Amino acid sequence: MKFSDKRVIVVSNRLPVAIFKNESGDWEVRPGTGGLVTALEPIIRKTNGLWIGWPGYSEDAPSDKLLADYNERNSFRLIPIDVTEEEIAKYYRGFSNKSIWPLFHDLLGRFSYNLSDMEVYKRVNKKFAEKVAQHATEKDTIWVHDYQLICVGRYLREMGIKRNINFFLHIPFPSYDLFRRFPHNREMIEAFLSYNHIGFQTAIDRRNFVSSIKWLLPDTMHSATRRQTIIHHEGHETVVGYYPISIDFNEFNNGSRSKEAEEAAWYLRENIKVDVIALGLDRLDYTKGIPERFLGFERLLKKYPETIGKISLLQIVVPSRLNVSEYQKLKDELDFLVGRINSRFSTQGWVPIYYQFRTLDRIQLLGHYKASDIALITPLRDGMNLISKEYCAASADNRGVLILSDFTGAAAQLSKGALMVNPYDFDQTADALFQAFKMTDEEKTRRMRLLRSEIRRNDLDRWVRWFFGEELRY
Repeated sequence: MKFSDKRVIVVSNRLPVAIFKNESGDWEVRPGTGGLVTALEPIIRKTNGLWIGWPGYSEDAPSDKLLADYNERNSFRLIPIDVTEEEIAKYYRGFSNKSIWPLFHDLLGRFSYNLSDMEVYKRVNKKFAEKVAQHATEKDTIWVHDYQLICVGRYLREMGIKRNINFFLHIPFPSYDLFRRFPHNREMIEAFLSYNHIGFQTAIDRRNFVSSIKWLLPDTMHSATRRQTIIHHEGHETVVGYYPISIDFNEFNNGSRSKEAEEAAWYLRENIKVDVIALGLDRLDYTKGIPERFLGFERLLKKYPETIGKISLLQIVVPSRLNVSEYQKLKDELDFLVGRINSRFSTQGWVPIYYQFRTLDRIQLLGHYKASDIALITPLRDGMNLISKEYCAASADNRGVLILSDFTGAAAQLSKGALMVNPYDFDQTADALFQAFKMTDEEKTRRMRLLRSEIRRNDLDRWVRWFFGEELRY
């Protein structure tokens, strides 16, 4: 039986929707955003699958009725997990985002650990496993996703689930030197090894994971191929591979050619009357390198004064985790930097940085991609970064320039066509922006064709085939 013939059960922290109250006070279901939703929703639709996760509602929301109505209108079912506010505080905001997230993104200075948070993390993971066991059959493919649910496989094994259980880590995996700082690191590694198949974004992530196993579990046996390593531990076999996640190329390529996207792009250019627009688009997070990006753009204006009045940075920051103090501090820092840079460099009719704290709908997103001459994607660390791929796929006229951080997973695939930078090096960012600013149309076309060819060839479908073994050629 091929993977495409099986029902897929996706398990993730959040469902691909959010339940919220609209301005009229009525409850609604809104489609979710983010790379995981973009990547997985087409797959689960094709297999009439299940998606298990937390819908992000308050306890008084009529979630059962809302999701039942949603399920009737779609070719797959959403199964909600009830998670209390106390559990969210400890499992999600605590252990997931104060311990795992910073350490796995190589930001040890932001790492903190609380044993109580870890115990709640395991309790919630067990709750997810119980829901999976309730709905899964022997013919289903179970696919657990990301750092919030590492222990789900362990609890499924304890419940007697014998079928293959898959896991994909969307964020980086740290070097052993960092991972060894993690309390209970051996317990965490053994939780990973409860799965039959683990996917990472890059070869470096796989290497870091295997290296940690060699140090923490020296009695394990290993055998390796180019893309996969097989780990034998206590009578159980785990395949560990790297499979860079991608996007539906045609969706963005075709969508950018639509009349609606054309109009959105025209409207944006009419409102930002400048020769060159550089686009930054990120969720509010300290790993995205937004302050460093602002400082790199400021360095451009200092170092190359001929760009003043001719290039603007349009930075969209999508609200996220504002109830976490570090994220509120980051927003305050961004507000301060934008005010300082704009007050220093603005001229009559021109602003250096257009800073917007909001979300974009689908048409607005495509319009922003289409209107922008440069995409400035400079995270301090990122598992993949699908924004960079979406921008290139939407650049159907081959005129955009991608500036990309060396520390994204996408760098391994896109470095031949992008201008690569170290986001900590403000001069390098400024130089790359100036190079893009001066670049000839011929050079833009050459680079963007390389990028689009790479993304078209290694698209979302190929990512799935890579993971499930129907195509392991690169």
